[in-house]
Amino acid sequence: MNKELIRVLIVDDHAVVREGLKHVISRQMDMIVAGEASTRAEALHLLTEERFDVVVCDVKLPDGLGWDVLKAVKEGPHPLAVLMLSAFTEEQYAVQALKSGADGYMNKGSPSETLISAIRRLASGGKFVSPEFAAHVAQVLGQGDASAHQSLSEREFAVMRMIASGNSLVSIAHSLNISPKTVTTYRARVLEKLGLENNAALTRYVLEKGLLD
Repeated sequence: MNKELIRVLIVDDHAVVREGLKHVISRQMDMIVAGEASTRAEALHLLTEERFDVVVCDVKLPDGLGWDVLKAVKEGPHPLAVLMLSAFTEEQYAVQALKSGADGYMNKGSPSETLISAIRRLASGGKFVSPEFAAHVAQVLGQGDASAHQSLSEREFAVMRMIASGNSLVSIAHSLNISPKTVTTYRARVLEKLGLENNAALTRYVLEKGLLD
């Protein structure tokens, strides 16, 4: 790691969460909060205007998904390290995050020391999941004994959760800024990959796996 401060971009729609993250990060001698965003659009704008080393991004945003920010970062001219942050446990989301290109995943209930360690590791080119979860991640990414939903793409995963939450295809299309026909295609893929027949079975699967808020 060089002697320059680690420049962190915080992306979370809850002001109290951003303030908490800024408080923890700002106490460190080797890092600084160089920007913050409450929406996907704000984050993408900042990424074109400022220089960052690590992006700490919530999975859910009011105008899209954290996966959209992750994809934009990784497909940009200067890919950055991305730490996905969520209220979901690692068992529910970490593998999905890493398969989507994230450099790390952390639950919002983790100790502040864990956040700092994760940022430092990502800034130095490493990856981060909790030590307790590392073995499970290695097994799943190695095509071990994985849950069926861990084979879904980020969009398929999002559509699955929205269907299970009772959203219509039209509302899902509006939320994800895609066409209803595309949503239908994602739904068909999800049902095929999970081996399910209909929305009722899909909803039951999601609830049994604890994949809703």
